[in-house]
Amino acid sequence: MIERYTLPEMGNLWSEAYKLKTWLQVEIAVCEAQAELGYIPSEAVAKIKAKANFDPKRVLEIEAEVRHDMIAFLTNVNEYVGDAGRYIHLGLTSSDVLDTALALQLIASLDLLLQRLEDLIQAIRHKAREHRYTVMIGRSHGIHAEPMTFGFKLAGWLAEVLRHQERLQILQKTIAVGKISGAVGTYANIEPRVEVIACQKLGLKPDTASTQVISRDIHADYVQQLALVAASIERFAVEIRNLQKTDVLEVEEFFAKGQKGSSAMPHKRNPIRSERLTGMARLVRSHASAVLENVALWHERDMSHSSVERVVLPDACILTHFMIHEITDLVTNLLVYPQNMERNLNCYGGVVFSQRVLLTLIDKGLNREEAYAIVQQSAHTAWNKPEGNFRDLISKDPRVTQKLSPPEIDACFDPQYHLRHLDQVYQRLGI
Repeated sequence: MIERYTLPEMGNLWSEAYKLKTWLQVEIAVCEAQAELGYIPSEAVAKIKAKANFDPKRVLEIEAEVRHDMIAFLTNVNEYVGDAGRYIHLGLTSSDVLDTALALQLIASLDLLLQRLEDLIQAIRHKAREHRYTVMIGRSHGIHAEPMTFGFKLAGWLAEVLRHQERLQILQKTIAVGKISGAVGTYANIEPRVEVIACQKLGLKPDTASTQVISRDIHADYVQQLALVAASIERFAVEIRNLQKTDVLEVEEFFAKGQKGSSAMPHKRNPIRSERLTGMARLVRSHASAVLENVALWHERDMSHSSVERVVLPDACILTHFMIHEITDLVTNLLVYPQNMERNLNCYGGVVFSQRVLLTLIDKGLNREEAYAIVQQSAHTAWNKPEGNFRDLISKDPRVTQKLSPPEIDACFDPQYHLRHLDQVYQRLGI
């Protein structure tokens, strides 16, 4: 089983220390760009790079007095750097550093999400390959429909996750935007070339036309993509929950030795991890709504987005990371019960093969309305009766036996007929 998730892997990227580290990266990159263009002495930059540091506790201590996080940070950095510190933050506004550094955090978070997503892809692919020929009933509206395989169900999951992988890879480029353009984005006190060089050093591209901030449609896109990932994970989790119902029991979450399902009922084995994922998806979706509200800022900027992002961005990244980890572990260790799948497929005497009987009768010359009425009558007679047997009723109906021989009736109830084209789907997905 995959090792239990712990927060530090993603959580550390959203810690105060890591945030301040990215701020310092941006400040140093700008100093290096300024020096390359001859605006500040190279010796000063060398001293800044050698001495620059920060203490998160000290920054908070200063911030408690000055009530400004960037000023508190710069004050603390200058305590380490000394006189050369006067070249730090020249011509910048706080958002130059905040937004550019935020891009670095979001990119690092995406790297982790993509790593986890690849684990999920491999887990689903392996399970789909294992159950490529495991026949089960397909359902629509929650009602038995026609035969399929469990591997084919998982193939749909795999295709969906592969789309998410592609979206997040595109997002890596979309979010990799920096901004070193000053108070309202006009470069009044900083040259555009500084932005180009600094962003290049940080692995970013300059924003095309920033205001005092990078426009928040980019960040809204980011969280909406995470919400889509969470929505798919919820879909998988809801499917597992439905297939684990007592009267279905075609799959089941792994139940560890010593695990208990209920404080009152010792028999219970509940799909708690799938339920947890369902709830978490609601949270991520709510964050997508919040970042959409952040797009409309007053004029060149206001601060209404800031408080939202301090909660929503780390929360969405950490939640999605955890959800991908959990569903990967869940799929890897999922208990699958082919015998129950076969039992459910054949309940009421194979009533789910009604369309094959219908089409075969039509092929033998009956008009559709007449054939439909004959098949529906037998199907509904068998439906929901413990002793109901659709196949038996069809085999004894003279209107059917006049048209179909016993081997032709048998062929209508062969599940393999429904699976004959699935290899094409498996091949597309490399299963």
